[in-house]
Amino acid sequence: MSTYGYYRLAAATPRVRVADVAFNTSELVAATREAARQDAHVVLFPELCLTGASCGDLFYHSHLQQGALRALAHYASETARLNMLAVVSLPLVVEEGVYNVAAVVQGGHVLGLVPKSVLPNCRDAYERRQFRPAAELRVKELELPGFGMVPIGTDLVFCDGADFSFAVEVADDLWAVVPPSSRLALQGARVIFNAAASTAVAGGAGYCRSLVCQQSARCLAAYVYAAAGVGESTQDAVYAGQSLIADNGQVVAEGRLFSRESEIIYADVDLQRLGAARCSESSFNECRALESLAPVRRVQVGKLDKRCDLAYASIPAHPFVPAAGEMASRCEEILSIQTAALVKRMEHTHARTLVIGISGGLDSTLALLVCVRACRVLNLPTTAILAVTMPGFGTTGRTYNNAVAMMKLLGVTFKEINIKESCLLQFGDLDFDPSLRTSTYENVQARQRTAILMNLANKSGGMVVGTGDLSEIALGWSTYNGDHMSMYAVNCSVPKTLIRCLLTHEARHADAELAETIQDVIDTPVSPELLPPADDGTMEQKTEDILGPYDLHDFFLYHFVKYGAEPMKLRVLAQLAFAGEYSEREIGRTLEIFLRRFFQQQFKRSCMPDGPKVGTISLSPRGDWRMPTDACGELWKP
Repeated sequence: MSTYGYYRLAAATPRVRVADVAFNTSELVAATREAARQDAHVVLFPELCLTGASCGDLFYHSHLQQGALRALAHYASETARLNMLAVVSLPLVVEEGVYNVAAVVQGGHVLGLVPKSVLPNCRDAYERRQFRPAAELRVKELELPGFGMVPIGTDLVFCDGADFSFAVEVADDLWAVVPPSSRLALQGARVIFNAAASTAVAGGAGYCRSLVCQQSARCLAAYVYAAAGVGESTQDAVYAGQSLIADNGQVVAEGRLFSRESEIIYADVDLQRLGAARCSESSFNECRALESLAPVRRVQVGKLDKRCDLAYASIPAHPFVPAAGEMASRCEEILSIQTAALVKRMEHTHARTLVIGISGGLDSTLALLVCVRACRVLNLPTTAILAVTMPGFGTTGRTYNNAVAMMKLLGVTFKEINIKESCLLQFGDLDFDPSLRTSTYENVQARQRTAILMNLANKSGGMVVGTGDLSEIALGWSTYNGDHMSMYAVNCSVPKTLIRCLLTHEARHADAELAETIQDVIDTPVSPELLPPADDGTMEQKTEDILGPYDLHDFFLYHFVKYGAEPMKLRVLAQLAFAGEYSEREIGRTLEIFLRRFFQQQFKRSCMPDGPKVGTISLSPRGDWRMPTDACGELWKP
């Protein structure tokens, strides 16, 4: 499979014996071969892995130093036929000083050497006793026995074309006020490898994990961390063998602590996506302009296999939905954002009422619950909410009953206006035959409902609260100047897949009868209910039968808007994320509909009402998404 910007990164924690160079080298070779069997593009090993990190004053001994050099040559020779890169570390004498150095190895060659910058020298750490910091290095290349002239320094960026680029820092460099990786990322490194040997202390693993995540997020980069394991000396401390791979702030792979066997973790990371994120994030490029950046040296690596089966890729099927562990807090945060936005708009407009149309569907239910929350914040009775149900030609008993039950249980002011007669009058005025189930038949109903709500808001001194969600806005699945319009749209950046989560969260905190009603709303198929139901009264017009599953549309929306993923990449990622759930044919059909409608329906987004942004994606023409109404989508045809 083509990589589509994905590369497989690996972090290894091999077994180690202190100062047993031959044993350590054999373990590294075995681990590298295993990583190659798993099609890794790069494998990272811990700090000073050829000798062990806890050798103490043995690092002064030329016998150990020469043994490490011979081990590096042996390792390079034994892995020369593997089409991958490795980062291995050793003590290296340069100008009569010993440096803690990470070597980038590929195809039997050492491509570059990166010395450690920050040498801790307090409590149990006294590295300045044996090593010199990178700042004292006066040469930019050196003659490495068996390898010829090799570049050395903290200014090396290794690259293989547009997407693949990485840099290396060593252990405590990450703890610096300004880690070397920050500047290297600003100059193009999309992956940072950190060869470490941190000792284990209570709480230390969690702190390190947070640092790795934060640096990955700050740098808009992947961050691979591998630390020395339990084979190191336990004379005064223990080494836990922590290994992590983070992708733009999120841990995507994590090894076990205190493992007594060699362990390798893998992650397939989309470096193309990271590049796209850097292009769109102005803060990243502004930092490049503000920082006084010394030029870096770019080291070309050998050609890598561009294939990646994405077996270790983290591709959530529902990217808008919070992870299980943070579901409750995230849902509450989103609801609070929506509520605060509506409260501010009510105060600014001096609205005496909130007018909202209730259909018994997902969107209007969420908007109604937000209105109730807003009234609580302002110490207003829920009767300040004028909730209107407007049965039409397609309204089913299920949605009608849920709408009525919801309004009564929440104690809002309830109003029912049947729109059939007024719509028939409009059909007559238009000389339209209502037996024709065209867009005119549907849109007259939608616009009639909006007109009623707007007029009621005028009459009651209130404002119309819009119910349309982000998924519908992306697809233009609304009637222009019908349900497309409101005075404030509280759901405008909440996609359909997230709305179900928010309603589930609200149901958990509601009394039994309200919770049961909310759950039935969640279970009801999504429909505009603008066409008559079946003879048995059940819903015939189902949105997802027409457009395709909202699960897919939200997936496409996320990757298309946030990272600019191309059509074929969207298809491939969806096939992996929804394997066994949707067929390739269904995915392809839905993708075609998404892309076609996204371009065709921009005119509705260009004049959408105000509403709050709750996540990283919004389609507001005044904020996150500015696209010409008449932009041509031919290039994006899948």
